[in-house]
Order: sequence, then C-alpha cells, then structure tokens
Amino acid sequence: MTESQKELLALAHARMPFGKYKDSYLIDLPEFYVVWFKNNGFPAGKLGQQLQLVYELKLNGLEPMLRDLRSRFQKP
Repeated sequence: MTESQKELLALAHARMPFGKYKDSYLIDLPEFYVVWFKNNGFPAGKLGQQLQLVYELKLNGLEPMLRDLRSRFQKP
C-alpha cells in the first residue's frame, strides 16, 4: 500500500475531534461547515490538512469513494 493510499484510508476513518460535530467522520461533516473552514481558515496540522482534502472531495462529489473505503477497509 502506498503512502497516498494509507493517507486516504486514514482520512476515511478520521473523526472531528471537537465542536458540535465531535466524533462525526470528517467526510460526513455538513458541506456548509467545511466551507466555513475554507473561508475562515483551516486548523493547523493534520486536521487542517484532512479538512482541506475533505473540502476538495466534497467539491468534486467524491464523498462516496471515501465512504466506500471506510466500509471495505478497517481503520489503519
């Protein structure tokens, strides 16, 4: 498994660590919430990187791909 594949699999299982949507999968966050981060600044570090990728995936309608990965493969 390549590093990119590992990162996608980790993203498929990543959860929001705080706030109203705490413990929700990042890919399942409401679009308006992710767009808010896009407009106001993503958090620093890994969470911010993951939310940026979630934004791009949602923008391109690729959420089902990540949900499929989550259902097919266990958390790394």
